[in-house]
Amino acid sequence: MSIVLRDIIAAWKSDRPSSAEHVRTYYVEHPNRIECLVAVSQQGDILGFQSLQRATDGNPWGVTPGWGFIGTYVKLDSGRRGIGTALFAATRDAARKAGLPSIDATIGEHNDLGLAYYEAMGFRTYRRQPGMISKVYTLFP
Repeated sequence: MSIVLRDIIAAWKSDRPSSAEHVRTYYVEHPNRIECLVAVSQQGDILGFQSLQRATDGNPWGVTPGWGFIGTYVKLDSGRRGIGTALFAATRDAARKAGLPSIDATIGEHNDLGLAYYEAMGFRTYRRQPGMISKVYTLFP
Protein backbone atom coordinates (compact mmCIF):
# COMPACT_ATOMS: atom_id res chain seq x y z
CA MET A 1 0.00 0.00 0.00
CA SER A 2 2.81 2.39 0.83
CA ILE A 3 4.40 1.81 -2.59
CA VAL A 4 1.14 2.79 -4.33
CA LEU A 5 0.85 5.87 -2.10
CA ARG A 6 4.54 6.78 -2.50
CA ASP A 7 4.33 6.75 -6.29
CA ILE A 8 1.19 8.91 -6.28
CA ILE A 9 2.66 11.39 -3.81
CA ALA A 10 5.84 11.60 -5.92
CA ALA A 11 3.77 12.26 -9.08
CA TRP A 12 2.03 15.09 -7.19
CA LYS A 13 5.47 16.46 -6.25
CA SER A 14 4.29 16.48 -2.66
CA ASP A 15 6.15 15.87 0.57
CA ARG A 16 3.19 14.17 2.27
CA PRO A 17 4.14 11.04 4.21
CA SER A 18 3.83 7.69 2.44
CA SER A 19 5.91 5.25 4.49
CA ALA A 20 4.65 1.82 5.48
CA GLU A 21 4.39 3.06 9.08
CA HIS A 22 2.29 6.05 7.98
CA VAL A 23 -0.05 3.83 5.95
CA ARG A 24 -0.42 1.40 8.86
CA THR A 25 -1.04 4.17 11.40
CA TYR A 26 -3.25 6.48 9.35
CA TYR A 27 -5.22 4.07 7.16
CA VAL A 28 -5.09 0.50 8.49
CA GLU A 29 -5.04 0.93 12.29
CA HIS A 30 -6.49 4.42 12.78
CA PRO A 31 -8.91 4.47 15.72
CA ASN A 32 -11.64 6.15 13.61
CA ARG A 33 -11.28 3.64 10.77
CA ILE A 34 -14.50 2.11 9.57
CA GLU A 35 -12.98 0.24 6.63
CA CYS A 36 -9.75 0.07 4.66
CA LEU A 37 -10.14 -1.95 1.48
CA VAL A 38 -7.37 -3.16 -0.80
CA ALA A 39 -7.62 -4.15 -4.48
CA VAL A 40 -5.23 -6.96 -5.39
CA SER A 41 -4.35 -8.41 -8.81
CA GLN A 42 -4.51 -12.14 -9.52
CA GLN A 43 -0.75 -12.17 -9.06
CA GLY A 44 -1.09 -10.65 -5.57
CA ASP A 45 0.06 -7.11 -6.43
CA ILE A 46 -1.71 -4.26 -4.67
CA LEU A 47 -3.49 -2.14 -7.27
CA GLY A 48 -5.09 0.36 -4.93
CA PHE A 49 -6.76 1.02 -1.62
CA GLN A 50 -9.58 3.05 -0.15
CA SER A 51 -9.92 4.22 3.41
CA LEU A 52 -13.12 5.27 5.19
CA GLN A 53 -12.96 6.94 8.58
CA ARG A 54 -15.54 8.50 10.86
CA ALA A 55 -15.09 12.26 11.24
CA THR A 56 -14.72 13.43 14.83
CA ASP A 57 -14.36 16.92 16.30
CA GLY A 58 -11.15 18.57 15.16
CA ASN A 59 -10.53 16.22 12.20
CA PRO A 60 -7.88 17.48 9.76
CA TRP A 61 -10.33 18.12 6.91
CA GLY A 62 -12.96 20.06 8.85
CA VAL A 63 -15.55 17.42 7.99
CA THR A 64 -18.83 17.47 9.91
CA PRO A 65 -18.46 15.17 12.95
CA GLY A 66 -20.43 11.96 12.39
CA TRP A 67 -19.88 11.95 8.63
CA GLY A 68 -17.31 9.72 7.03
CA PHE A 69 -14.33 10.80 5.01
CA ILE A 70 -12.67 8.83 2.27
CA GLY A 71 -9.29 8.54 0.63
CA THR A 72 -8.70 6.60 -2.59
CA TYR A 73 -5.36 5.64 -4.13
CA VAL A 74 -5.05 3.54 -7.29
CA LYS A 75 -1.71 2.52 -8.75
CA LEU A 76 -0.73 5.02 -11.44
CA ASP A 77 -0.68 2.47 -14.28
CA SER A 78 -3.93 0.79 -13.20
CA GLY A 79 -6.53 3.51 -13.76
CA ARG A 80 -9.65 3.04 -15.84
CA ARG A 81 -9.96 -0.67 -15.01
CA GLY A 82 -12.87 -0.49 -12.55
CA ILE A 83 -10.69 -0.67 -9.43
CA GLY A 84 -12.00 2.56 -7.92
CA THR A 85 -15.59 1.64 -8.74
CA ALA A 86 -15.26 -1.75 -7.05
CA LEU A 87 -13.56 -0.23 -4.00
CA PHE A 88 -16.28 2.38 -3.63
CA ALA A 89 -19.09 -0.18 -3.90
CA ALA A 90 -17.67 -2.00 -0.88
CA THR A 91 -16.87 1.25 0.97
CA ARG A 92 -20.42 2.54 0.39
CA ASP A 93 -21.79 -0.69 1.91
CA ALA A 94 -19.52 -0.28 4.94
CA ALA A 95 -20.63 3.35 5.33
CA ARG A 96 -24.29 2.33 5.28
CA LYS A 97 -23.68 -0.40 7.84
CA ALA A 98 -21.89 2.14 10.04
CA GLY A 99 -24.89 4.48 9.78
CA LEU A 100 -22.98 7.37 8.22
CA PRO A 101 -25.29 10.04 6.78
CA SER A 102 -22.69 11.30 4.29
CA ILE A 103 -19.12 10.77 3.07
CA ASP A 104 -16.71 13.63 2.38
CA ALA A 105 -13.94 13.47 -0.21
CA THR A 106 -11.58 16.45 -0.05
CA ILE A 107 -9.38 16.60 -3.14
CA GLY A 108 -6.66 18.92 -4.37
CA GLU A 109 -8.17 21.44 -6.78
CA HIS A 110 -5.69 20.45 -9.52
CA ASN A 111 -6.25 16.68 -9.13
CA ASP A 112 -8.44 16.33 -12.22
CA LEU A 113 -8.45 12.51 -12.09
CA GLY A 114 -9.51 12.47 -8.45
CA LEU A 115 -12.20 15.09 -8.97
CA ALA A 116 -13.59 13.21 -11.99
CA TYR A 117 -13.51 9.89 -10.10
CA TYR A 118 -15.53 11.18 -7.15
CA GLU A 119 -17.97 12.96 -9.46
CA ALA A 120 -18.49 9.68 -11.37
CA MET A 121 -19.15 7.88 -8.06
CA GLY A 122 -21.96 10.37 -7.27
CA PHE A 123 -20.13 12.87 -5.04
CA ARG A 124 -21.07 16.53 -5.50
CA THR A 125 -19.10 19.66 -4.62
CA TYR A 126 -20.31 21.28 -1.42
CA ARG A 127 -17.32 23.31 -0.21
CA ARG A 128 -14.16 24.98 -1.51
CA GLN A 129 -11.10 25.83 0.54
CA PRO A 130 -7.80 27.26 -0.68
CA GLY A 131 -6.31 24.57 -2.94
CA MET A 132 -8.99 21.99 -2.09
CA ILE A 133 -12.44 20.99 -3.25
CA SER A 134 -14.71 19.02 -0.93
CA LYS A 135 -17.34 16.71 -2.38
CA VAL A 136 -20.08 14.87 -0.53
CA TYR A 137 -21.90 11.61 -1.14
CA THR A 138 -25.21 11.46 0.73
CA LEU A 139 -26.19 8.06 2.08
CA PHE A 140 -29.06 8.98 4.38
CA PRO A 141 -30.82 12.35 4.13
